[in-house]
Amino acid sequence: MANPATNEERVLSANRRAAHDYFLLERFEAGLALTGTEVKAAREGKVQLKDSYVSIEAGEAWLRNAHISHYSHGNRENHDPVRARKLLLHRQEIQKLIGKTREKGLALIPLRFYLKKGRIKCELALAKGKHLHDKREAERARTAEAEAREAMRRRSL
Repeated sequence: MANPATNEERVLSANRRAAHDYFLLERFEAGLALTGTEVKAAREGKVQLKDSYVSIEAGEAWLRNAHISHYSHGNRENHDPVRARKLLLHRQEIQKLIGKTREKGLALIPLRFYLKKGRIKCELALAKGKHLHDKREAERARTAEAEAREAMRRRSL
């Protein structure tokens, strides 16, 4: 087993769709309040962040629609897979997020779950939704960059 004192990060789950659907403006790191079976299932990589989001209610941040599957060796006391989970952020960060999410079109979305020093963390992003033409433009830019890289590689040979 890995030494929890090391500063390595191990990604448990990533929301790869987020960068395609949103402009990611600012990133935050948050801890999570999880039950024992949720921690064990997350360490096995049984986390799905697709369609999940963060809501702020009564001065607390909550992770919604994130699916953490049942723990394989759990019993009847296993957790609810899609329950709301409290995110652990500093009060100043929550106040900043409240102000920013009130702006038109900004949302908080989880990008990835990872282990850091033996603790499960969630990386959040303040994001603005992309329109279809934005997605097409990003795809064109990615294709042009790949073609330029390939041309440079061929030229150097």
